Amino acid sequence: MGTLAAFLILSAVTLIPAVVVVTSKNIVRSALALIPTFLGITGLYVLLRAEFVAGIQVLIYAGAITVLILFVIMLTEGGTGIRIRQVNEQVPVGALASAALAALLIWVFLRTPWPKGPGTIPEYTATQIGTTLLSSMVLVFEVTSLVLLVSLIGAIIIARRER
Repeated sequence: MGTLAAFLILSAVTLIPAVVVVTSKNIVRSALALIPTFLGITGLYVLLRAEFVAGIQVLIYAGAITVLILFVIMLTEGGTGIRIRQVNEQVPVGALASAALAALLIWVFLRTPWPKGPGTIPEYTATQIGTTLLSSMVLVFEVTSLVLLVSLIGAIIIARRER
């Protein structure tokens, strides 16, 4: 019962600021609303007994990524205080895609044969995670690195084009 209550509270802590991130007209408020969202996700990791991932979540996402997003906002037009009217004409398409994804996830959730009894959680350490990343998951690790590099180069090209 305590775990369920903690899950529900952490879900609310995660989802309510996430709605603010998406719906806020002020981009700085959206960026700041990411912090409780990331911290709520951290709590969910702790509930799943993934303390290492929770620590990484706090350090990287709640700390570094949020600060990076705020720096980018302040260095671009978002930090000038000039109010720019933002119109997104893709809201109906996004809502339709979200509804389709939700329907798909609910269908998969209902069709999945979930185990009836409690399972065992494997023990892990940072060494085991590192060994797994650099042995059996090395292709996923390298593809992720490549995607991040391409994203970085794309951001630089877009930023230089606007000058």
